[in-house]
Amino acid sequence: MNKKLLFLCLILLIGFQACKNKSSQTTENEADAVVKLVSPDFNSDSAYAYVKAQVDFGPRIPGTIAHQKCADYLVSKLKSFGAEVKIQGEKTQTYDGKTFQLKNILASFNPENKTRVLISAHWDARPFSDQDADPANQTKAFDAANDGGSGVGVILEMARQIQQKAPNVGIDFVLWDLEDYGKSNDETPDETTWCLGSQFWAKNAIATGYKAAYGINLDMVGGGNAQFTQDEISRQSAPEVVNRVWDIGNEIGYSSYFVRIPSGNVVDDHFWMNKAGVPSIDILHYNDNSGFYINWHTQLDNLANIDKNTLKAVGQTVLETIYREK
Repeated sequence: MNKKLLFLCLILLIGFQACKNKSSQTTENEADAVVKLVSPDFNSDSAYAYVKAQVDFGPRIPGTIAHQKCADYLVSKLKSFGAEVKIQGEKTQTYDGKTFQLKNILASFNPENKTRVLISAHWDARPFSDQDADPANQTKAFDAANDGGSGVGVILEMARQIQQKAPNVGIDFVLWDLEDYGKSNDETPDETTWCLGSQFWAKNAIATGYKAAYGINLDMVGGGNAQFTQDEISRQSAPEVVNRVWDIGNEIGYSSYFVRIPSGNVVDDHFWMNKAGVPSIDILHYNDNSGFYINWHTQLDNLANIDKNTLKAVGQTVLETIYREK
């Protein structure tokens, strides 16, 4: 009797373990299905290295040696990835009466493809940290690791991946110059002291008849605990693009970053992209309650406060968006 009972228990144990293994295997398969991507794996270590490379030049303030050296680096890097690269610009006056040579950096992959997607970020650094809590710091330059460097780092990693595996659409990258040299509390219509690079680009895009299916601007996409809300300009000008990008971000595991929270009217480079006829959105670390990224325009916008997890969330989401295009 005891032997029979022992044998029965053994059979039940084997059956239970088999069910458990099958359940575990099913769960693993379901997890694999959720995270299966059509895009290449975005390498956040690589993106971080590209952010560091920019920061190592020093603050990329227009008119400085650091600005020139960084421009040379960005052009060289994009060319090494197989892009057709050119510099666009002219002598441009800032709100304080200074004049600089504007240097937008334009890079194109598969230029023959008439279906195009535009991805952008600014590469210049603001000349002063006017939002720093310490008044003594407010006239000092800062590293601009997130506010400028992070978006460019993401774009360089995307370009590296595109060289290895091309998507079905042509890709245009634009790195804006003189984006962050605006006047604090700008009261001009459309805040025209800011975004000088994208304003110049928009005029030329209209004149040359440039077309793209849509555009995505990246701004401050490397901060810790970032939340990207859906700003009013993006929602009004390109609602389908907003929904697509946020849906993909949530689907592939980045719902804590791509939050479906509406925010107010933020004039960023995407405003001028839309003016040029390209329905465009902004992926920007901002919400109406807390404002911009916590270290925005302060001495603490440095490499120590760049989070690889945020770079990964943004880079993978944007890559997945463009690789799903038919």
